[in-house]
Amino acid sequence: MNSNTALKRLIEGNNRFVEDKLEGKLKDSERRKSLTSGQEPYAIILSCADSRVVPELAFDTGLGELFVVRIAGNIANTSSMASIEYAVAHCGSKLIVVLGHQSCGAVTAAVNGGDNGYNLNHLLAHITPAIEASGNQADISNVIKTNANLTAKELSIRSSIIGDAVSQGDVKIVPAYYNLDTGKVDFL
Repeated sequence: MNSNTALKRLIEGNNRFVEDKLEGKLKDSERRKSLTSGQEPYAIILSCADSRVVPELAFDTGLGELFVVRIAGNIANTSSMASIEYAVAHCGSKLIVVLGHQSCGAVTAAVNGGDNGYNLNHLLAHITPAIEASGNQADISNVIKTNANLTAKELSIRSSIIGDAVSQGDVKIVPAYYNLDTGKVDFL
């Protein structure tokens, strides 16, 4: 499956999710057994860890279809990028979606600033470029979308594995925004 077909499948799945017409396929014991020998997810989703954002549901996918990496603020740090590199290099995934979402707490905390402790401050520092690129405006939605866009670019710049796959046309990276109120994913 190529990146355009993978993106089309995600869009179709999200439309089913929004319309409350989930197919719910590939979630039974037969599917579980078929995956014991390996995985071939067609898409990688770098998503926020927010409990309201569940990529497998939002895209109406089954077991083994998505390689989901979840981290607050959907940031590209060493660990999240290494996970994505694994899926690109070893699982054959052709599409990476950086999925920001409405009312992201991590982005809100980064915009508000202050001392959130060593670990959270370290994580939020990855969002600072999006705040700066947004003109330091407090419009959270704009910063969230900018963060998704910048993270998408950063993946291919900071990782030779991802960057080479993108430059060779094997992998496509797409930023996106999940609307909590409707369930609709807007591809940016």
